Amino acid sequence: MTESTRFDDAWEQACTLARTTAADGHDVVLVRDLSGRSTLLIDDRDDELAPDSDRLTQLRQAFREQLGPFAAHNPVQTAAAMFSADTFFDAPELIVLEERGEDLQGRVGVLERTIVGADWSGPGTGPEPVSSRAWPRIALYGFKGGVGRSTATAVLARHLAELGNCVLVVDLDLESPGVSNLLADPRAASRHGIVDHLVESAVGNADGLDLLAKSSLTPKDGNGEIWLASASGTPRNAEPYDYLAKLNRIYSDLPPEVPGAKPRPFAQRLEDAIAACEQQTEKKNGRLPDVVLLDSRAGIHDIAAVTLTRLCDHALLFAVDNPSTWEGYRMLFEQWKKQPDQARVMRDRLHIVAAMFHSAGDIDRLNTLRRHAYDAFVATLYDLPDDDTPEPYLPVEGDVDDKPYAPVPILFGNDLVGLDPQRSPHWTKLPFVRAAYRDFLSAVEELVHDPYEDLA
Repeated sequence: MTESTRFDDAWEQACTLARTTAADGHDVVLVRDLSGRSTLLIDDRDDELAPDSDRLTQLRQAFREQLGPFAAHNPVQTAAAMFSADTFFDAPELIVLEERGEDLQGRVGVLERTIVGADWSGPGTGPEPVSSRAWPRIALYGFKGGVGRSTATAVLARHLAELGNCVLVVDLDLESPGVSNLLADPRAASRHGIVDHLVESAVGNADGLDLLAKSSLTPKDGNGEIWLASASGTPRNAEPYDYLAKLNRIYSDLPPEVPGAKPRPFAQRLEDAIAACEQQTEKKNGRLPDVVLLDSRAGIHDIAAVTLTRLCDHALLFAVDNPSTWEGYRMLFEQWKKQPDQARVMRDRLHIVAAMFHSAGDIDRLNTLRRHAYDAFVATLYDLPDDDTPEPYLPVEGDVDDKPYAPVPILFGNDLVGLDPQRSPHWTKLPFVRAAYRDFLSAVEELVHDPYEDLA
């Protein structure tokens, strides 16, 4: 019995056939659909190919034989026979595997048709520039959950507010809200949440939503403030509120609201929700935010992808020093590497946080984590076409290193495990909390005070 062609092998075969076809001089686009089936599109608009030519017939047969069940029903198509070839050959999400060559070799492009995950390797257009928005957005993300990301967000919000900043915290962990529970004041919860804006704006009904509440961690003294945009709203007077029904309807891209308008991708819809929260801080208290903290969900998810690639100016990547963490980050970095221009944008946005670091004085362990981070960055985000050679790396004690892979430690404390913020309302001011987060708070404080410089 012959072993069936599997998903990964089929894709390798498809890419090989695409490169072979491009060697004849035509640009090609390889499209992989939601089921993993591949179709090769050949741009013959300047040199039309007969659909039933021997060349195309043989190529279709090769696709069916080599890809097996992962060959599309009509695996080879020509641009001249298509209604709108530009939709594919000039698609903004096109990933170029090989540029046109001087030897008349055509360009090889790839389009991935997926339900989730497209934003990891999508165009890195990024958010509105800091200089235009006047306040930085800082995302906190961990590939693995359970690394103290939400707790760090709450501690950071309190610290920045104590410095007099108006801090907006947006809970984007929509499927497992965390920071909302640490910051919310049950007596003054907002009626609506981020999920409400996403479902209401889809039908043009987002005006008038109550999205913000003042956090229970807002300092009593000074002019600092913490405003919370929760994932979920808190209904009033036993009003119906079906959070799961809303959550199941938010991730899709939407068509234009009116003919001739632009489509509404999920990334733009999430940007609109955050922008609405930012503007609502001014309506609530006459003051726009000085800094916005985005508590992203963990793992490979569209929320995280959009947050890192589209919504933030700086991203704090929480890492514990184990193989699964670095394998995960390498996987994400490899996705960005497919588009070198995006990779260059992303690597300047990132900074590693040594989460739950168990030893305050063990410089060797911290340097080991730094080495693993360095290896992941250099093998992916610093190994790009037209890049200069990466600077030498010397992990020595006392070395000042402002590169993204230089980890800022958050010390681990058993007292933080199982902490109930309702029973300990002043937990962020406890000495062991201050000690654990000292370096982390100092590093982010520097970023907020000078948002045009990378995190140091």
